Amino acid sequence: MPSLKDLKGRIASVKSTQKITKAKQMVAAAKLRRAQEAAEAAKPYSMRLAGVIANLTAASTGGQGPKLLTGTGKSDTHLLIIMTAERGLCGGFNANTVKKAREEIMRLKGEGKTVKIITVGKKGREQLMRTHGDLMVSHIDTSSARNSDDLAEIALQLGKDLNAGFEAGEFDVASLIYAQFKNVISQVPTAKQLVPAEPPEDVPTVDLKGATYIYEPSEDDILETLLPRYLNTLILSALLESAAGEQAASMTAMDNATNNAGELIDKLSLQYNRARQAQITKELIEIISGAEAL
Repeated sequence: MPSLKDLKGRIASVKSTQKITKAKQMVAAAKLRRAQEAAEAAKPYSMRLAGVIANLTAASTGGQGPKLLTGTGKSDTHLLIIMTAERGLCGGFNANTVKKAREEIMRLKGEGKTVKIITVGKKGREQLMRTHGDLMVSHIDTSSARNSDDLAEIALQLGKDLNAGFEAGEFDVASLIYAQFKNVISQVPTAKQLVPAEPPEDVPTVDLKGATYIYEPSEDDILETLLPRYLNTLILSALLESAAGEQAASMTAMDNATNNAGELIDKLSLQYNRARQAQITKELIEIISGAEAL
């Protein structure tokens, strides 16, 4: 049985840990609000651009169309961009995304496809390096990103690299795996195809009441310009949602840790009081026994 000194030390240690988790929870809550606002602010532009792409794709009569839309005509080499956090202490946020990535890797390899991996975020790289290190071709560090503008720069550069790699024939299909932000307690690991671009679905359309658009230049020429921007928008939206999901998962995890620490403190305090009472009772018995012996 631990001594009173040991119990007192454990209680002090858990209280210190509780202070840290509580502070981490408050920091995550503040960052979540900003990250959620940034993710929500990016949605109107993303949805409007998706609507334009959908209308142009439906109206396109040019035949082949841009390569980013039609693809290479084969799907032998798949590039997976896997987004996780740079830090831990966020529950199962990183593990769930990596699990989704591993399932996708195994599915593609089972179909005989060649798989390449780009990791965004240190935690995903660390976990995948142990089992799929030979598939990794690049890593993007987001630890220096402080706001949505920094994430936009990362998205722009990643979009340029993907476009250049696709034009060079380095891969046939590129997909994004990230945690889609639903709400504070729900972040859903999602796989989304980026290249070739899939026509957006379930986007708001404008009722032209029988009228038709006349495009100048042609639909294919406009798509040639807009598709790289659409690709960048999808990447940025995923980065923003992943950042918001990380903070939400961190806030939830730290809240649970704080509550668990409180319960442990209560148990240790009860154990300490019982041990102290037992020691006092023992000392009283010894005093009474000594007095009776005299």
